Amino acid sequence: MLCIDDLSELDPHYAPVEYLVREAAQQWERDEAMALRRAVFCIEQGIFARDDRDATDDHARLLVAMSCNGGMPEQVVGTVRIHRGEAPGEWWGSRLAVHPAFRSQGHLGATLIRLAVSRANALGCDVFLAQVQMQNVPLFQKLGWQMLEESSVHGRPHARMQAGLAFYPPCHDPVSGFVTRAKVLS
Repeated sequence: MLCIDDLSELDPHYAPVEYLVREAAQQWERDEAMALRRAVFCIEQGIFARDDRDATDDHARLLVAMSCNGGMPEQVVGTVRIHRGEAPGEWWGSRLAVHPAFRSQGHLGATLIRLAVSRANALGCDVFLAQVQMQNVPLFQKLGWQMLEESSVHGRPHARMQAGLAFYPPCHDPVSGFVTRAKVLS
């Protein structure tokens, strides 16, 4: 059986693509993340009319997945925000979005989820929750999440889910974040 890492030896045009997933550190990263959220939640899914921003954005931490060129971040291709809940130790993840052209590359959604929970875990999280669109429930379950109940959010079927914190060691350095790779034909 051939490992995906072995393909570069067979085809010299098969090159790794690198993605950096971290807490947004620069204004252009935040701007592109907001534009991506608008594209996904307003244009693609039609959940919001003009903009998906809300009061939570004023205090949330914004995480981004960026495609890299020569090791340097180039474009925001995914995002999620994390924020404290109402109860002590409660944290929430919300507005997970990945650009359609990048949804099958580098496990970006899973890596954003991993950083979101790991980062909250480092900030004193005891319980991490999210309202997850029903079509995404299987992904979250594979990542150690448990469905608590079905609900409707903005008129769409969702599941309130809880992360298994044991799967997510604390991430104390959110700017370094995580690196993930995908292989594509060049």
